[in-house]
Amino acid sequence: MPFIPHTEPDIKAMLASIGAPNIDALFDEIPAALRSGKLSAVPEGMNEMQVTRLMNERAAQDTPLLNFIGAGAYEHHVPAAVWQIVTRGEFYTAYTPYQAEASQGTLQVLYEYQTMMTSLTGMDVSNASLYDGASGLAEAMLMAVRAHKDARRILIPASVNPIYRSVARSIVKLQDIELVEIPFDATTGTTDIKALEQHAGSGFAALVVPQPNFFGALEDVDALTQWAQAQGALAIALVNPLSLALLKAPGNWGDKGADIAVGEGQPLGVPLSNGGPHFGFMCCKQALVRQMPGRIIGRTVDLDGKQGFTLTLQAREQHIRRAKATSNICSNQGLMVTAATIHMALLGADGLRRVAAASHTNTAALTMQATGIHGVKRIFHGPHFHEVVLQLPKPAAGVLAKMQAQGVLGGFDLSEHYPQLGNAILVCATETKTAEDLHRYITALQHALN
Repeated sequence: MPFIPHTEPDIKAMLASIGAPNIDALFDEIPAALRSGKLSAVPEGMNEMQVTRLMNERAAQDTPLLNFIGAGAYEHHVPAAVWQIVTRGEFYTAYTPYQAEASQGTLQVLYEYQTMMTSLTGMDVSNASLYDGASGLAEAMLMAVRAHKDARRILIPASVNPIYRSVARSIVKLQDIELVEIPFDATTGTTDIKALEQHAGSGFAALVVPQPNFFGALEDVDALTQWAQAQGALAIALVNPLSLALLKAPGNWGDKGADIAVGEGQPLGVPLSNGGPHFGFMCCKQALVRQMPGRIIGRTVDLDGKQGFTLTLQAREQHIRRAKATSNICSNQGLMVTAATIHMALLGADGLRRVAAASHTNTAALTMQATGIHGVKRIFHGPHFHEVVLQLPKPAAGVLAKMQAQGVLGGFDLSEHYPQLGNAILVCATETKTAEDLHRYITALQHALN
């Protein structure tokens, strides 16, 4: 707990100095109806020994579960060295590097991160960084509208993560930006290119191109990118960074490459941690760099000719006129970026490829075994990465609840977001899963269905 040094006499002296009769007077502008009153549900304080015991008892209530849920956050192996380094005081307690006097070590890590991300995405520039993949997608939309100027509509496939679509809509709607959803093909689960044609010539700022999409299906990114750019719009690549170890980089999509690439960086060395913190990444073409939110670190030399790193671009409200700011992002997941940098450095390009390939192999094996169970079918057919959609012969919620009772998280129930798919679940098996884990999943699924 923090040490609060102010005694009652100290408090009275400070209040007297500013002319306030009591602390409540400092908050008199808050209507009484909005005040919480006494916090009756907060228990009395405990000493250190009692708190330690309580926390141990709470931790013991967690039951380890075998996880086969992906849906945007993935359980990958993180080498022990990653967080051993990240939690060193130099990184762990450093303030968000918006200051020119930020340490050279922190700035160099961010510079190396940018270099790795531009290499992975095939783009010209990377920022460092964003809150998460969902808000990163919204920032890319705002960026596209600023760059386009004449259009305030964004085309977004229904196969984009529904949480991302919800977050993006919440962020951009008050700026009069319209999100137009494009349906997916019922056979492949990919964006229906024919459905795009009705929007040809209608004036829109960008098309979001997910790869892989929420269903794990691989989109025809070349065709989608070229179609968008032929309409005078930007192509926003929404990508899983791990998939780029195997798949074509966004910078190589179509004839000219995607214009912006964003996504969730969690697969790169960041544990699930019950939902966060994660971080978002964003890369773009050089021509759009002035519209990019966040910060960019540059490398230079000082007066003595020694290598140094500096904040090259930070178009944030507190640095430039509000009207010219590209974002009001006031913090950043710098520690997560540090973890991602160390993770990528440890694994290297070959290591990332092996992780991606092993994840794909495990998901394919799980799919083959699961569809061997009577009534279980794979809904979409075609190339996929990381995860697939399975249709069950019984309501998904009940099946998943029974699997969880057996210690297995069986997948993501799609019925809330995609009711048209029926009893469908999204399943994922990363490189962390063994043959025994797959067998345990199949056994749990069989018991749940029977």
